Amino acid sequence: MNEFLDPSGEQFSPDEKDFDRALRPDSFNDFAGQESILENLKVFVAAANQREEALDHTLFHGPPGLGKTTLAYILASELEAGIKMTSGPVLDKPGDLAGLLTNLQPRDILFIDEIHRLSPIVEEYLYSAMEDYKIDIMIETGPNARTVQINLNPFTLVGATTRSGLLTAPMRARFGITSRLEYYKTELLSTILERSANILNVAISAQAAIEIAGRSRGTPRIANGLLRRVRDFAQIKGDGNIDIEITQYALNALNVDAHGLDEMDNKILTTLIDKFKGGPVGITTLATAVSENGETIEEVYEPFLIQEGFLVRTPRGREVTAMAYKHLGRIKDNQGGLF
Repeated sequence: MNEFLDPSGEQFSPDEKDFDRALRPDSFNDFAGQESILENLKVFVAAANQREEALDHTLFHGPPGLGKTTLAYILASELEAGIKMTSGPVLDKPGDLAGLLTNLQPRDILFIDEIHRLSPIVEEYLYSAMEDYKIDIMIETGPNARTVQINLNPFTLVGATTRSGLLTAPMRARFGITSRLEYYKTELLSTILERSANILNVAISAQAAIEIAGRSRGTPRIANGLLRRVRDFAQIKGDGNIDIEITQYALNALNVDAHGLDEMDNKILTTLIDKFKGGPVGITTLATAVSENGETIEEVYEPFLIQEGFLVRTPRGREVTAMAYKHLGRIKDNQGGLF
C-alpha cells in the first residue's frame, strides 16, 4: 500500500508521531466530526463528573485513523483524570495487566488499543476488574499456592478496535458505551486541514485544503500526513504557501490520485476489468491475480473501494461498477458471450 495512504500511522517517524500528537484536538469543542457520538459522550461525561463517579467502560470501533485514540485522550481531559495507554498484543500475561490496574487512581482511564487481540487468559482476568473492580492474584506455586483478592480503584476501561467482529460476546457485553466512528466527508476534512495548517504555521488556500481532503480516503490521519508532505513541496518547490498548483503537483508526485486510490486499489480494478471482464470473481481468484493476500484485500482495500462506489460484493463474487470504468477511462463491453 502507498505509505502516504496508510491510515495505521505505523510508517511515521518519531518526529512525525510527535507532530501527529500535536495536531490532535484536546477537548470536545476542538474535535470535528462524529457529531452524534460526541453529543452522547458529552452527556455521559457531564453526568459522571456531577456524580463524581468513573465513566462507564467505553468501546470505540471503526477503521484506523478516525480518532479513537484522540477521543480516549479527550475523555481523560474532560474527566480531569489520568490515562494509561497500552495495546492488546503487549498484554500477554495477567501480571502485566495487574501492574497497570493496581496503579490506577480513582476515575482514571486505562486505554487498550487493538483490544480484540488480547490473549484469552488476560481477557478472562479483565472481566472481574471491569465488573467488580477486583482482581485475584495467585501467590506461590504447588501445594502452597493461594489466591489473594486485590480491590481496585473505580476506573474506566476504554477499548479501541478496528475489527469489532473479533471481540468475544462476554467482552463486548461489559462495555456500557459503544460507539462506531465513520469516515469523514471532504468538507469536514478540509476544515480539519485548515486547523492543522494553522498549528503548523503554514498558509493554505481553501481549494488546496479541499484537494488534499478529497484524496485522503475520508481519514484525518491520512489528511494530516499528506498536509505535512505537501508543506515540504511548498517549502522547496514553491513560496512556502500551500496553493492548488503546488498541492496538485505534490500529490501527483506522491502517486495519490484524485479519489485517494493508490497503486494496489487501481491494480484490483484494472485486473477485474482486463482479466475478468469486470467480474463477478471470487476473492481467492482475485487475490491470486493481483499477488496479494485475500484477507488483506478484504480488510484493507475492499471497504474503501465499496464505500466509494467502485466495487460491489455479490453472491457470486466481486464486481466493478460503471464508476470504476469511468475512473480508469475504460469502455464497458456490454456484449455478452454466446454461452
